[in-house]
Amino acid sequence: MSTWKQALREGAISGAVASVLSTVVLVLAGARQNRAPAAPVNAISHWVWDRPALTADGASARHTLAGYLIHHAASVWWATLHARAWGTRARAKRPAPALAGAAAAAAVACFVDLVVTPRRFTPGFEHRLSPDALLGVYACFALGLALGSMAMPPVPEEEREDPPADGAAAA
Repeated sequence: MSTWKQALREGAISGAVASVLSTVVLVLAGARQNRAPAAPVNAISHWVWDRPALTADGASARHTLAGYLIHHAASVWWATLHARAWGTRARAKRPAPALAGAAAAAAVACFVDLVVTPRRFTPGFEHRLSPDALLGVYACFALGLALGSMAMPPVPEEEREDPPADGAAAA
């Protein structure tokens, strides 16, 4: 497992990529499904502005900027957890393992966001988008995690906090 410092560094990069890619899907789906591109991003700001954010259609600093900042912070948080558990490993830098690990992280994020989290702190965009669009959001989130993770160099084995391979205690 990587150190928290390493995970934070990778999480900042892969979280930013995941945030941007998933926001593109939010905007495109908002335009298609609500005729309001900002609506799904605005809905995220319900953390701050409660129910009015869920019906806000137009772009504004109050809803759109707040929604994006919350989404970006949550993306970096999930990306940091992903990097701490998996992303900094050398094998995680290859495309197939990177995508698999990112897909698993996105699936966990989706489950926690939409099932476990109290309604007041869900992402909010689920109120404005279809299940198919939500799948697209989390798929692009996973793609962003994978791309960001692959862009970062692997952490050298001597800097990792992994337990010894044979299971023996470190001397």
